[in-house]
This record gives sequence, C-alpha cells and structure tokens, in this order.
Amino acid sequence: MIPFAAPVDDILFSLRHVADVARLPDWDDELAEGIITHFASFAEGVIAPLDEPGDAQGCRLENGRVRMPDGFGDAFTQLAEGGWQGLTVPEEFGGMQADHVTAACVSEIFSGANHALQMVCNLVPGAVSTLMRFGTEDQKAAYIPPLAEGRWLATMCLTEPGAGSDLSRVRTKAVQEDGQWKITGEKIFISGGDQDMSEGIFHLVLARTGAMEDGVKGLSLFLCLSDNEGARNDITVTRIEEKLGLHASPTCQMAFDGARAELLGAEGQGLMAMFTMMNHARIDVSLQGVAHASRAYQVASAYAAERTQGRKPDGSPAVLSDHADVRRMLDEQRALAVGARAMTHITMVEMDLGQRPALVDFLTPVCKVFCTEAGIRSADLGMQVLGGYGYLTEYRVSQTWRDARITSIYEGANGIHDLTIATRGLKMPGAADGFDALIGELTDDAGVLALRDQWRTLRSDVQTSATPADLAYDFGRLTGELMFRAIWAKIARVGDEEMQRLNARVQRRPLPVAI
Repeated sequence: MIPFAAPVDDILFSLRHVADVARLPDWDDELAEGIITHFASFAEGVIAPLDEPGDAQGCRLENGRVRMPDGFGDAFTQLAEGGWQGLTVPEEFGGMQADHVTAACVSEIFSGANHALQMVCNLVPGAVSTLMRFGTEDQKAAYIPPLAEGRWLATMCLTEPGAGSDLSRVRTKAVQEDGQWKITGEKIFISGGDQDMSEGIFHLVLARTGAMEDGVKGLSLFLCLSDNEGARNDITVTRIEEKLGLHASPTCQMAFDGARAELLGAEGQGLMAMFTMMNHARIDVSLQGVAHASRAYQVASAYAAERTQGRKPDGSPAVLSDHADVRRMLDEQRALAVGARAMTHITMVEMDLGQRPALVDFLTPVCKVFCTEAGIRSADLGMQVLGGYGYLTEYRVSQTWRDARITSIYEGANGIHDLTIATRGLKMPGAADGFDALIGELTDDAGVLALRDQWRTLRSDVQTSATPADLAYDFGRLTGELMFRAIWAKIARVGDEEMQRLNARVQRRPLPVAI
C-alpha cells in the first residue's frame, strides 16, 4: 500500500498561479496555507488510515440504526473538535468563517484521504448555506450552531422510487396538523441517512405541499430532525444499499411516517431552496473527481518509478516509467489532476468574487462533468499502469476506481449536466459570453483560440437547433475540453519544464467530439 499524501504543493500552485486567488479582496495567503497544511496533516494521520479497513468492513444496519466502520466515530470526534465542520460557518454561529476557496481545498484533501467519510460529513456546508439564505432568524440560531459544532450532521433527501432526476414526480407529502408540518413518504439513495457518529442528523427534505399536477411548483423544502426533544422522530431506515464502492458511506432507504418538520423558505419554492444545497454539492463532487485523479496518479507514479520491467535502449534495467506508453498514461493522469483542480479553483474564485454569477452557474456543470470523468479516467489509467496489481486490492487503485465511479452519476448524471450547459447555460444572459471571455483571459495561445472558434461555431449550431439535446453531449464535452486546454496553456507560462511538456501533450489531445 502507498500511503496517502495530500497534494498541498499542487493545490497552492493552482491557487496562486492559475486561479489568481489574490484577486479576492480579503484573501490571506498565509492563513489559507496554514489551514490547508494543518488539515493535510490531520487527514494523512487520522482519516486516511481508515479508508482501507472502512472499505473492507463497510456499514451495517442493526435494529434500524446504521453502524459505521470501526474508528470512524473517533475520527469524526477529532474532526469536530478541531472545528473543521464549521470551517465556513459565520463566526456569530460558532464557525471559523473561512472563505469558500480554502474550504474547497480542504474538501479535496478530505475526499482523497477518505471519500466515504467525506460523503457523510460534507453536506453540512450546503445545509448551512441553505439556512443562511432561506431560514428565519430563529431557525438560523437554533440549527446552525449544532451543525458547526459537529453535534449534528446533514443529509439531502430528494430522490424517491420512480422519481430520480425528474423531481416533478416526487410523491412524499407534507401536511399541516394542528400547526405542525408532518412528512409521509419514502426517500432513497440518501447518503448518511443514518450513522452513529453525531448526536443527531439534520435532514433537508423535499416534499409535496401541492397537488401532483402542480409538478415542481408544488414542492416545498423542510428541515426534519432525526430527534426532537430527546425522542426519535418518525423516520426509519429500511435498508442500506450494497454498492460497487464507498462501502463505508451508508446509502439509506428511508421511510417518513408523519415525521415532524419545519418549512424552510416559502411554500411551493422548495426546488429553488434545495438548489442552494445541490449547487454546493455539485462543486464538492467535482472536487471528489479531482481528489481521485490525484490519488490515482500518486499511486501509479510511485509504483512505476520502482517496478523493474524490461530494459532501456542501452541494455540497462528499466523501470515502468522508462517506457513510453507508461509515461503517456502517467502524463495524462498528471495533466487531468492539475487541470481539473484549476477548473474548480477558478470557479470558486469567481463565486467568491461575486461579479459574474451567470458565469459561475455555467461553470458549475462544466466542472461537474469534466472533473468527475477525469477522476474515473485517471483511476482506470492507474490500474493499467500497475497491470495485474492494479486489478488486485493491494495497491488500492482499484478502490479509487470503485469510489470514483459514482461521481459521474450522483448529484445529477453527467448527461443531464451536458443538457444544462447546452440549454439553460446558453439561454442565461452573460453565462456563455462570460465563458467565452474567460478563455481569452486565461490565454492568448493560438491553438486554444482556434479551438474557441470551433466552440463558437458549435454554440451557434446548438442555439439554432430545434433539438439542442441531440448536440448536448458534444457541446458539453467540448466546453470542458476548451477550458482544460486554456488552463494548461496558462500553466505552461508560469510553470517549469515539466508543466510545459505536459501542456504540449494536452494540446495534442484528440478532441472528445468530431467537429
């Protein structure tokens, strides 16, 4: 096994030289480096060692309650005591009030160290953001501090049997009885729907307050606690799913049987409120993809540098990385990790600047698609580099692939995000034009700008098409590839010889679509 090492130097390089994080008016570079370095040490020493045994042991359901793998509870206690659950929470509610860019770096390291544990813990920032935007003052005061302290964890309860991506089919009902909202229905695929690490769980539940024919307009968002005044709410975990990966992250099927709840935001506007949490989650999933791409490269490069195989042209013994095809695969892994990370960092900086919100809305699905595919691709390449050992469990790159594979499916399947880019993304004022301008801001490289001209042509074709869905995949993938190449052209101008060599390889990549 090759121990996890947080890619701190790569993260800091991306922030400083690619995302130009100094543009943020309140950016404190020394503080950010200290936070990132401190969490990296914690992740390497406490969280990462639990990843392999957690995957092997998995979660179990006992008497209706989920039991986490050995050691997870203690690790979470240390995480909470360190204040990490309240990293971005405003100080008035007991948090550190760190910026979202720094939090994104922490999230990547967390995912690389132990994606399963990160999955259970990292819905809290989105829940807090939703409360800050839509909650009453009383709700903020009551519910944010326990989330910041780590006494509560959070979930996002949307999906139902027969109502996956089509939320207009949600049937879970919320009704008022004697002034109290009560929720009845079934939710599936709920990450961290129950666990034995935190004192309680803060469920955000999308439920119907209108008629079925109202579609998404009849949906409202509710906060629903696992416990009320010391008694369990009427919520039952009916099963936990057996999955390809993320064995230590409980994916729950849950029954709400008149569970007590509070309306969050306005009645009938639940989808709008839920999107605050969903958009946070989508960026977080992008970072999970980055983390897996980086981890797979770390394992593959270390193995390839030591594994003796064949001979060099001069007859001396060779290691795997001396062979051209292995170097090609390692280069692709490295390029994907560095480039995908920069995509998320640029998006987060734009988000914190707040000057081009339409651009952020456009970049979010672009990152979700490209970065998750990058993680899967890098893990697949890592298995190929290790050969037979990659297919075994000893070096755990196969676990990286298993854990990474879900990222292109959950928080909206990537095909849906391609469709979003090609439809809503092109209709939103300032979104696609902002992306076009961003490419020019990143580089003046002639090859990249020529690719942008091709992107502009395809953009026009999509906008004038009577069936834009038919072109959505091609347009979404070309958009991600264009941003990736523009970023690498910039990296080559500020990086060393290795970065320049990798950029040359990136710019020779075959396009993901036929133009």
